[in-house]
Amino acid sequence: MKKGAVGKIAPFLLGVQKIMPAVNIKGVSKRYMPGNPVLLPLDLCVNSGELFFLLGPSGCGKSTLLRIIAGFVRPDSGTVSFDHKDMTGMPPEKRQTAMVFQNYALWPHMTVYENVAFGLNAAGMKNPELDRGVKAALETVQLGDYHDRKPTSLSGGQQQRVALARALAVNPKILLLDEPLSNLDARLRDSMRVEIRRICKERRLTAIYVTHDRKEALSMADRIAVIDRGAIQQTGTPEELYRRPANQFVASFLGECNFMPGTMLSSGKNITAVETAIGTLTSTLQTSGDNTKITVLIRPENILFDDSTSSNSFEAVIEDGVFLGEAAIWNINSNGCRLTVTELGFKARTPGRKCRFSIAAENVVLLK
Repeated sequence: MKKGAVGKIAPFLLGVQKIMPAVNIKGVSKRYMPGNPVLLPLDLCVNSGELFFLLGPSGCGKSTLLRIIAGFVRPDSGTVSFDHKDMTGMPPEKRQTAMVFQNYALWPHMTVYENVAFGLNAAGMKNPELDRGVKAALETVQLGDYHDRKPTSLSGGQQQRVALARALAVNPKILLLDEPLSNLDARLRDSMRVEIRRICKERRLTAIYVTHDRKEALSMADRIAVIDRGAIQQTGTPEELYRRPANQFVASFLGECNFMPGTMLSSGKNITAVETAIGTLTSTLQTSGDNTKITVLIRPENILFDDSTSSNSFEAVIEDGVFLGEAAIWNINSNGCRLTVTELGFKARTPGRKCRFSIAAENVVLLK
């Protein structure tokens, strides 16, 4: 960041964050070796003030896409725009983005204060503005009393907060986070999820967050793009992706699934009937074409123990189960079709016993 950019830091110092620009990606692709594309041509739009997640397995291309947005990697094709301004050929230091890395990337010989001040010093900011900016950033991440400490004396969660404060101090237009919680234990990850979302929303930041952790994405994101083998499989809110996945990959990546083959019998205005191994099921999810071979998705938590003979009910034998504290996982068998059931709480149930189950029509998802 150049000295002339210092004035743009003032809104953060005053506690007033302007609405951040959208990110528009058009036809972006990348390959490092011939015949081995990392990213296929893709389009993506991130709205202003949105906490947007790029979710997918290792090697799917999500980190490459983040680095293209940051300017560290140049795409083979396509454009990257911030608020309708083409940034494709712009060097990283002129994009007004800030990156939070998985490994913190803190200077061990510097104090917390000096680490956070690094970007402001590079921008040519002098005291008292620099001091005010560092202290404001540290207060935002709740580390106001740690300015004289060295990073090596801090816990992993505290070091990640320092890295986040350093990124926030320069008042970025776009905050980029590359698996920032991967090195933390489960308890710290949970608390940092809450903190990162709180900070982004308080500052109305446009943030793009890369992760392979579905729980992280579902609990934090405004919207998610699920990526596999360099292509976006589906984009939507966490609830949309979980309840109405576009395909089996999205469904499986976002949670436990029961899949079974089905044949459509009829499709009306409000209901679709499907023949399956456990009987005829009805779904409120609309699709087209009679006698079409499809895949039926049912989440384990949506199969309920139910003694009634309501619609979408069936009999099955309990094969075995696992107690997990807040829930029990049962494996059941109906006419040779094995399904997994998640039951909140715990009731003593005997393997080999036949029980009735039911599924609400809105929870029967049809995948072509």
